[in-house]
Amino acid sequence: MVITDIDDKIIKRGLEENISPVVIARMYEEEFKKDMLDLKVLPPTVYMRVTDNVPGIVAFVERIVRNGHAYATGQGNVYFDTQSIGSRYGKLGGAGEPGEPGGGDKKDLRDFALWKAAKPLEPSWDSPWGRGRPGWHIECSTIASSVFGSQLDIHSGGIDLAFPHHENEIAQCDAYHKCEQWANYFLHSGHLHLKGSAEKMSKSLRNYITIKDFLNSYTANEFRLFCLLTKYRSAIDYSDGSLSQARSTLATLSAFMHNAQAYMQGCLQCPGVEEALLWERLAATRAGVRAALADDFDTPEAMDAIMSLVHHGNCQLQPVSKVDGASRSPAVFGAILSYISDIMDVLGVDLLDRKDSRATDSSAVLCNVVEQLVHFRSEVRNFALSAEGRSSQQQEAGSLPQKLKPRPDRAALLQVCDDLRKDLVPLGVQITDRGTHSTWEITQQHREFRDEER
Repeated sequence: MVITDIDDKIIKRGLEENISPVVIARMYEEEFKKDMLDLKVLPPTVYMRVTDNVPGIVAFVERIVRNGHAYATGQGNVYFDTQSIGSRYGKLGGAGEPGEPGGGDKKDLRDFALWKAAKPLEPSWDSPWGRGRPGWHIECSTIASSVFGSQLDIHSGGIDLAFPHHENEIAQCDAYHKCEQWANYFLHSGHLHLKGSAEKMSKSLRNYITIKDFLNSYTANEFRLFCLLTKYRSAIDYSDGSLSQARSTLATLSAFMHNAQAYMQGCLQCPGVEEALLWERLAATRAGVRAALADDFDTPEAMDAIMSLVHHGNCQLQPVSKVDGASRSPAVFGAILSYISDIMDVLGVDLLDRKDSRATDSSAVLCNVVEQLVHFRSEVRNFALSAEGRSSQQQEAGSLPQKLKPRPDRAALLQVCDDLRKDLVPLGVQITDRGTHSTWEITQQHREFRDEER
């Protein structure tokens, strides 16, 4: 949906310097892999290249011809005979009327190329019909069949591929495998549009943003939330407003998880929690999310259910300075956090913002350093806020009188603590003071700060 960018000058220069098209294709391939890694997209189990599978494609076409569903012409082309499968052609709609005379050497206007005769300056391979190249659709049918066999469960792609590409894939595979239904389900996704534009993002129209440029302003998690907030079949309007909504949703999720963890650790003091209500809301959320995803992957409805659970959780996490004998309910918040983390992980959103394995060691060191820094700051801050006459019970409860002020001779220490907290924000560390305790989290605010500086 966001286009990998390689300057067209590379292609032109390659042709001028007689660089192999395979080399140029590999450049695109590696750029694509890197962009997918940056977007935290899981790699496929296997990479298949058309240029590595041309003999298999030729054999695939030969079998379709033998089965009586394709014909070769004197010009070296091979076409699929759509009339040979009758009304079965057009399962996805928009196939046109049968029997209309075709142009060139086609029998029927709907017939499509399985093999094209070679043209000057194009890559070509030997075949029983002369040198040529595969048709656009036959490549996918051959490679998919070589990996998955004679039947596919789920096939996906953009809505623009429904016809003719997917329609022709179905015809080819049904004819080759002699089956009635090659693929059980087709999932067609909507296109990404610039807000206010009727045209999809396309490199040919130059109305796109590259993944590299996108990730200078937003994160992979924010992009995933942006997609989840719209049904996959619908067109998506790309704008700063829609990305801001995704960023806000992600921030709300992260803040709730951070506060819930603080409550579970005893760092956030709250009145008695309505535990039965939260267990009820968690059960309803589980059922609601399952029902939404079962209804054609309705991710906006699923996210509404999750955010409703977060809202109910936040209503219970109302901090107070002092709690007298209120019961605590860490178990229900632990269950909620576990569920939200698990379901968002399924949806590809990493709420913990884990780094790749190459950064694991350095990330762990950073967390330990921040933990020690925050601990030292808490000790200094508590010393600055300490006052004669404060009861030991107050200190043990971790509560501070709301109007407590530092002793005059310690005010400078408290100011330094506050300055440190503020200075760490643009560096991506958010410290939250909760009575005599302080919690911290790594945020994305350092990215926003850099964007403002630019």
